[in-house]
Amino acid sequence: MTIGSGIMQFEYLARDLSGKMQSGVISADNTAEAARKLRQDGLFTLTINEARVVASTTGSSLFARRISRSDIVYLSSQLAVMVDAGIPVASALAGLAKQSENPSLRTILEKIQQDVEGGVDFSVALAKYPRYFDGVYVNLVKAGEVSGLLGALLERIATQMRSDLEQRQKVRGALMYPGVMMAMCMAACAFLLTFVLPKISPMFVARGIELPTPTIVMMTASHILTHYWWACLLGAVGLGSFWWYARQKWWGKMAFDWVILQLPVLGPLMRKSILARTTRTFAAMLNAGVPVLDGIQLCAAVSENIFYERAWKDLADKVTTGCQIHEVLESNPLFPKTLVQMIGSGEQTGKLGMVLGRVGNYYDSEVNIAIKSATSLLEPIMVAGMGVIVGGLALAMLLPIFKLSSHVG
Repeated sequence: MTIGSGIMQFEYLARDLSGKMQSGVISADNTAEAARKLRQDGLFTLTINEARVVASTTGSSLFARRISRSDIVYLSSQLAVMVDAGIPVASALAGLAKQSENPSLRTILEKIQQDVEGGVDFSVALAKYPRYFDGVYVNLVKAGEVSGLLGALLERIATQMRSDLEQRQKVRGALMYPGVMMAMCMAACAFLLTFVLPKISPMFVARGIELPTPTIVMMTASHILTHYWWACLLGAVGLGSFWWYARQKWWGKMAFDWVILQLPVLGPLMRKSILARTTRTFAAMLNAGVPVLDGIQLCAAVSENIFYERAWKDLADKVTTGCQIHEVLESNPLFPKTLVQMIGSGEQTGKLGMVLGRVGNYYDSEVNIAIKSATSLLEPIMVAGMGVIVGGLALAMLLPIFKLSSHVG
């Protein structure tokens, strides 16, 4: 099952150094890399296969209620409180399953509860549902089980997921306004070209006046839309299909991610959003005691941009050779110099987790400022652009009318 660009989930069965059987799910590009990660964790692989999500876990009905990130955040917060109160994990899961109003979530909680009661580690049971509990979630829970601080780490997970959710909502909200304005502009243009112009263009032709170039262009567009609408519809479907196909391929994702990063207003916003998300993830991993290499690989998985993903993977490869993190990132333009310097100071003082946490908070505030700036900047630009387009169409219709009235005069 693919969870990102090139990242897949693999189910494995292995033995640890003491000979105890271990099972779970691991994220990797391919089977060989998954096996290599397991060897680094001291596990001897017996079987490894691409993970499959059973349909029943998400609801077999077409109209089954979807499990949102908000549901997972609420679940994590409630579970943290119950675990801190001394309630066993299995009992807490049973109680949350009974209280859940979402049938799909209730089914998953019941299955996880059954696994935990059967002796499976909580983190291993969660790893069977990577669609809802990603690598960051599973690794933090695993660290909580080992350290005995499961409640605290579940609360940290909920806090981090809540921050990520709020940030995504803010970015989507910032993009909502220009999207609505663009849709309104296209609707106005379509109305003028398909309903207004066809009613007045015969008058221009009958009078035999020489039409200005803007009017000729607009009449041609109107003729295409009214007489060949089916071709336009097929073209739109074809473009949409090609867009979907390209987004599934590495070259399409690379082109899209590159364009996003280069956009004047949206590019800096997306860079800061990615840095906030990855640095907070890295900080959470380090503070929970997760190995540095695993934390870096999880940052690659949550970056959601192929260029940052490759940068984190390259960092993971070089860290295994003994390089320090700030030394590798110094030559990468995707990471600001100030961020690299702070990472370097964190490595030197042994407080990298704390430093990255503060960096993540800083970039969160920068994202909020960038969203406000982008919104205030995009609003007049979109209004002016819409006015120019719609006004240009209206003027192209009015020019021949003015010319016709002058002939009559």
